[in-house]
Amino acid sequence: MGGLVQASRALSVRLPNTTVKRTAGAEWTIVAELKTLTSHLDWLEAQYDEMVANLAYLANINSGSYNIVGLERIAAELSHLFGGLGGQVHRVALEPTVRIGDDGEPRVCEFGPLLNVYKHPSAPLRVLLVGHMDTVFGTEHAFQRVERVSPTQLKGPGVADLKGGLLVMLKALECLERSPWAGRLGWEVVLNPDEELGSPGSAAHLRAAAGRNHLGLVYEPAMANGALAAARKGSGNFTAVVRGRAAHAGREHHLGRNALRAAADFLIAVDELNARRSGVTVNPGFIRGGGPVNVVPDRAVVRFNIRLSDPVDEAWVLERLAAINQVINARDGITLALHGDFGRKPKVLDAAHRRLFDWVRRCGRTLGLNITWRDTGGCCDGNNLSAAGLPNIDTMGVIGGGLHSVDEYVELPSLIERSRLSALLLLGLASGRCDGAAFKGEAP
Repeated sequence: MGGLVQASRALSVRLPNTTVKRTAGAEWTIVAELKTLTSHLDWLEAQYDEMVANLAYLANINSGSYNIVGLERIAAELSHLFGGLGGQVHRVALEPTVRIGDDGEPRVCEFGPLLNVYKHPSAPLRVLLVGHMDTVFGTEHAFQRVERVSPTQLKGPGVADLKGGLLVMLKALECLERSPWAGRLGWEVVLNPDEELGSPGSAAHLRAAAGRNHLGLVYEPAMANGALAAARKGSGNFTAVVRGRAAHAGREHHLGRNALRAAADFLIAVDELNARRSGVTVNPGFIRGGGPVNVVPDRAVVRFNIRLSDPVDEAWVLERLAAINQVINARDGITLALHGDFGRKPKVLDAAHRRLFDWVRRCGRTLGLNITWRDTGGCCDGNNLSAAGLPNIDTMGVIGGGLHSVDEYVELPSLIERSRLSALLLLGLASGRCDGAAFKGEAP
């Protein structure tokens, strides 16, 4: 398919500062006031073909989390697109981190660039918009190209998670910048290259950005039925490296210390934490060790993920892991080193988050959408922002399904539907129809 279609440079028209008065608690009044903004959304309807073309173009560029060349290319394309908004565009090099390889040895993990775009940073109310450039599909994966499977569906790597959301974000901001209220709402965009890895390189940047803003919007895809994610579980990724002693399996079996057996015992003990505490789940996902069967294996590597709903559960889990680790390390000739942590804390649906959901629901009602939300066991950068004290909604992207599989698809009409939803919220905040002052007291 062809190259990117460049968006037109945003227009900025100023109107006198006005204050909107409304009857407290009158839902119909709020929706009626939001309705006055919808004429500014009409421009979005004409953006459909451009958005579909750009989505296909971006999704056809492989940007797997470890494909630095592909991420560099995506960053360049997005710098071009978001640069059309007239804000400051910065490309940020992320510091490498150390990751334990499948062989149990430390490896330096490098990341693609992070993009930071901002405009009107001195505005009294500021919103942070977050999305990721990486996908789970590496260069070796068979799923590489976009396919139009029906007039309303596009199938391809990252079309929903999250490249469709990046275009929704872009068009919503462009709509704001074309409006009479441009400049009354400050905004900052963070596009990171490592979300699918748990954002190990960009976590500090997300935390810093959360501290500069009053509320956040993350453009992960909505549920397949259009619902938004509410509370989210926290997540921890761990790797256990078990070392024993190699020996001839026949002649000197008694001299060996079997690391694979110790790793299996550790894995069973960790798995048995399931059902011990409500909301805590453990998923052993990887084990590697051994080699020729006539050699006692001296090394094994185990990877597992733990999810939890309540922040206080983290201490309980870490205590149990330490106890299991101690038991294994007490064995003669066996050592177990545990690596990892809870990179994402649980996202709790507190009062500030509920206020933001209410405003999105009202914007949806104004547009004829029934916006609902439900808790989920998944996690994303919305967890990071919440942990930094920033109320946010983290499924403002497109509607789609088949995420992280060769069946990933996007419902193309949702490109416009969700752009309108985000744009109306931004216009509501900028014009005063949405009560942004309620979030200022919640800012970190």
